[in-house]
Parts: sequence; structure tokens; C-alpha cells
Amino acid sequence: MIATGAGGVTRAQRAVLAALVDAPSFASAQEIHARLRASGETVGLTSVYRALQSLTEVGDVDVLRTDAGEATYRRCDSDRHHHHLVCRHCGAAVEVEAPELERWVADVASRHGYRVDDHTLEISGACGRCATS
Repeated sequence: MIATGAGGVTRAQRAVLAALVDAPSFASAQEIHARLRASGETVGLTSVYRALQSLTEVGDVDVLRTDAGEATYRRCDSDRHHHHLVCRHCGAAVEVEAPELERWVADVASRHGYRVDDHTLEISGACGRCATS
């Protein structure tokens, strides 16, 4: 999946996606900017924020809020609606699809007269590696 809009993919979007390719966990905009600077990219922090916003809107990047409320990002591996298991220790994340959850959300919303526009579920804990160390 690559974001395309009226003007196509911008240089900042390409740089951000490249910075996220091998990222083992979610990263803040500042961390992504630092990775870009370390690799010699001259993309400004404001451009990183704009790129992340547009890439998130088209589904190329997932966003997750930390306990402190900071937005963190990673490249999305799926073009289908999904949720995440996130390790609180190392930051590793796994994308999971949950059809049963989708049915439950629709049922709860219907029973209460709501129309669901969007929802997210992030499950945090310890990954297998961190749980055994």
C-alpha cells in the first residue's frame, strides 16, 4: 500500500515510509525525524508530521497513543481493518484481525442506536520474549 493523492506521493512521505520499513516498534514523529536526519535526509519535523498525518489517513501507517498520550507510528502491514498487540517492554507490535470483535462492536452500537464510524483496540502486555526474560 502506498499513499496516493492528487499530487502523488511526496518526498517526505517516501522518506517517512523508508524510515519505518525496518522499525521494530511504534515510533514518535520526533524519533522518525531523528532517524531521517541520521540517514542524511533533510526532511523537516513539520514535513514529517504532515507526512504521517496523510499516510495515516490512507492506511499506510498505523498510529497508537502511548499511556502519556503521545502519538506513535509504524508502517502498516495490512490493508484490512486490524488491531494491535503491543509489548510494553520492547515495543514490539503484532497486527491482529478480530472478526468476532467487529461483530460485537456492531451489535453493541446497534443496541444503543449508534452508528460506528471507527474504532480501535490496542492490547498491551509482554511479548513472549519479554515475558520469559
